[in-house]
Amino acid sequence: MAPTDETEPPARHASPFGTTPPDRPPADGAVPGARMPRWLPRAVVLVLSLYAAFQLGTWAFHQLTGLLINILIAFFLALAIEPAVSWMAARGMRRGLATALVFLAVMIAAAGFVTLLGSMLAGQIIKIVEDFPNYLDSVINWVNAHFHTHLKRVDVQKGLLRSDWLRNYVQHSATGVLDVSAQVLGGLFQLLTITLFSFYFAADGPRLRRTICSVLPPARQAEVLRAWEIAVDKTGGYLYSRGLMALISGIAHYILLQILGVPYAPVLGVWVGLVSQFIPTIGTYLAGALPMLVAFTVDPWYALWVLVFVVVYQQFENYVLQPKLTAKTVDIHPAVAFGSVIAGTALLGAVGALIAIPAVATLQAFLGAYVKRYAVTDDPRVHGHRRGGPGSGLLTRARQLRVSRADAAPLEEEPEGSSS
Repeated sequence: MAPTDETEPPARHASPFGTTPPDRPPADGAVPGARMPRWLPRAVVLVLSLYAAFQLGTWAFHQLTGLLINILIAFFLALAIEPAVSWMAARGMRRGLATALVFLAVMIAAAGFVTLLGSMLAGQIIKIVEDFPNYLDSVINWVNAHFHTHLKRVDVQKGLLRSDWLRNYVQHSATGVLDVSAQVLGGLFQLLTITLFSFYFAADGPRLRRTICSVLPPARQAEVLRAWEIAVDKTGGYLYSRGLMALISGIAHYILLQILGVPYAPVLGVWVGLVSQFIPTIGTYLAGALPMLVAFTVDPWYALWVLVFVVVYQQFENYVLQPKLTAKTVDIHPAVAFGSVIAGTALLGAVGALIAIPAVATLQAFLGAYVKRYAVTDDPRVHGHRRGGPGSGLLTRARQLRVSRADAAPLEEEPEGSSS
């Protein structure tokens, strides 16, 4: 008799009906012979790849934010100078040479303004340093007279030189010199980047448009060219109209300061013209603060005259000069312009403040070209007037009700024999 293994599972008994009962399912609930779906590994790899690509794109975007902002500035600058470049190119001049001449004129104007403003600031600083001992003596005499002290300028100077505050300030200033130098070098590199990109955008504008249109169908090409033309007109028109108003404002303020005998009148006139026009709504008052301060050093009454002139000229500019100059270039409501500047500043800082208005003007013109408009009904409420006084609506409805009842009532029959 063959030995048996007691560990062997008991044999299944045959069914009395001649069929074998099915196997019991495993205790853990797994289906025997089941396999992983073929698409699951691919889906996992795809999800991980998309997540990695998103993280890489986010990192690259943050790293290239500065370059993208510089390219955006260069693009708007190229749009601004393209009308002048196209005008010279249409008269036989090479487009690259025309672009170089326009950039040269802009650089000369900017360098002249910075030089004049720097000379004014340097002169004021030298004057303040030279007059500092006199200011200090006047302050010490006032303190001695009112508080019965016996201070001397020599003692005050020694105390300042030996103070911990001055020592800490000198140390922080020495450390900050390196930071300022790095910022200056970074600013010069940024300016060079913007200049190069704007030069290429303006000089190769037609080639850039052809490149963009070559990957679009004909219908889309017409829309792109139309949007480009609107952007050029609005951006160039904005800068040219603002430049003309800046010239008029600078000349007007220069004449006033020259009459009052305020020093540095040409520089202050240029300052007021540029700041007042390229910072909307409040730019005039911000620009007028510096001439008022300089005029106050000459005579306090001169500062009052400058303030009155700034306020009067602002009204003249808003209601007479600006509507005539910007009617055909950039027609934006002042509230929209101010809001766009605030939004641009919040998004891109000073750069956003400069390009906000031409960008909004371009968007407004582009939407106006595609949005369908209808004739406005001739209703008094459109012009801000009410159709009647209080209760006029109830009186009108009551009158209409009486008329409708009179029309619906049957006519009275005439008595017999009344006719002749």
